[in-house]
Amino acid sequence: MKVEVITTGTELLLGEILNTNFTWLAQQLNLRGFDVLYQTTVGDNPKRMKEILDIAAKRADIIITSGGLGPTRGDITKEMIAEHCGVDMYMNLEVWNHIHDLLSKRNICIAENNEKQALVPSGAIVLHNEAGTAPGLILEHGGKTFIMLPGPPFELKNVCEKELFPYFEQRFPHLGIIKSHTLKLRGIGESNLADILDEIIFHQSNPTIALYARRGEILIRLTAKASTEEGADALIANMQEKVEKVVGTYVYGYDDETLPEVLGKELLSRQQTIAFAESCTGGLVSSMMTDVPGSSEYLKGSVISYTDVIKNQVIHVSKTTLSKKGAVSEETAIEMARGAREVIGSDIAISITGLAGPGGGTRKKPVGLVYIAVADANGEACRKFNFGGTRTQIKHRAAMAAMGFALDRLKESSHTNAEETIHDHDADR
Repeated sequence: MKVEVITTGTELLLGEILNTNFTWLAQQLNLRGFDVLYQTTVGDNPKRMKEILDIAAKRADIIITSGGLGPTRGDITKEMIAEHCGVDMYMNLEVWNHIHDLLSKRNICIAENNEKQALVPSGAIVLHNEAGTAPGLILEHGGKTFIMLPGPPFELKNVCEKELFPYFEQRFPHLGIIKSHTLKLRGIGESNLADILDEIIFHQSNPTIALYARRGEILIRLTAKASTEEGADALIANMQEKVEKVVGTYVYGYDDETLPEVLGKELLSRQQTIAFAESCTGGLVSSMMTDVPGSSEYLKGSVISYTDVIKNQVIHVSKTTLSKKGAVSEETAIEMARGAREVIGSDIAISITGLAGPGGGTRKKPVGLVYIAVADANGEACRKFNFGGTRTQIKHRAAMAAMGFALDRLKESSHTNAEETIHDHDADR
């Protein structure tokens, strides 16, 4: 079934609020086997609303609207749909009694314009809204299904979960489900990834493969359609195996997992602690790490060594290194990591120093140049990066790279220790 979602409200077009209703609806509808092919946002304007409804009715089987069911003059959604379908409106006493009871419980005086919310298009199915005054509505007309949902996100979800989705199960039992699984990658560019996966993508059918670049990481979304959830899972698992055979080394997590979460789990599993010495990122890495509940178990502390004075006096970067090599250099990054590990007493320490811009760059040290170093029981290492983008983007990319470096180091350490154990056992023999 082809679906178009129409979100209404001038405030959406002005950018005053985020359109979270569409994101949630699209996810839920896809899970239930509906093909969400179009999304439109329209202001509170009768002429434009009529135009959008005419277009949607020509290209979709189900038209879902959110918003425009309130008591004000600007709330015009159900009136415009009733006009489009050529049906009258009537006062629904059940809805009116609900509005009266709800407002009375909240000690809110009932206004004359509340009666507007009890007007329902003839022939419409009423979806009870226990969280608010505006009911949801379903109107079948001309082979199309018009579904009107309230705009407040909490009310919309309440109506969907308790009224609309059970209706879908009875009305469209044959649709099956559409399910997605996301692989999260780092350390590879989108174009390189597309090139590596070109053969697999060329022959894709079900599941489908989509690549996305997002804030310092790459996502691979696998989407399968099947009659059951188990069938979709099997299709996805088969495709995931093919994908990970060629790019598995870049995969760090799945679905809702974040890099700070994955790094935290790795530290916890090894019972190790981490510390950071941040210059150009200004504490961003530490902030992202502490967004994860329970991070105090492994994040021991951080130093925002934004100036040379703090680099020298707090984490003991030598004045000679700062003078001869500069704050943005491999040598300084290594001394920052070493100093942070010693001062804070962590198992591993990561340092970040660079030029986030927009000014301050030179030919030898351009904006976006970042050095990230690690210090642990196995020694020290440094990586050089050249990030593009705005100041905020460079800081975020550096933060992601720093956590990625820490994750790599932990895994490398585990591999090295495993090899040493094998060699020791061989020697015993």
